[in-house]
Amino acid sequence: MKPVIPLILSAAFALPAAAQEAEGPGIRDGLGMLSEGSRLILEGLMDEMRPFVEDQMIPLLQDLNGMIDDMSAYHAPEILPNGDIIIRRRVPQEDTGEAPDEPEAPAQNPVDL
Repeated sequence: MKPVIPLILSAAFALPAAAQEAEGPGIRDGLGMLSEGSRLILEGLMDEMRPFVEDQMIPLLQDLNGMIDDMSAYHAPEILPNGDIIIRRRVPQEDTGEAPDEPEAPAQNPVDL
């Protein structure tokens, strides 16, 4: 009778280990499906955004590239306490001697209320 007790105890301890091994592939399969699903969602989002990027973002970035000649000529952007973002030139632009274009002052016509 005594040799049977260790056999029963060893079998009892082995059952939870076998159950854990059975869960392992299920978790891996679930993670694989989650990965595949997220990849499909991102691919769909990229396909939907592609016309917007090609039609609007690329011309905007090309215009910005025309305004900013060489990025090495500028310091890193700074955020001021009021939230404004400024990008300073490393070497100030040469003064051409001309006055900068000033916007026209709005008409001073009184408004009847």
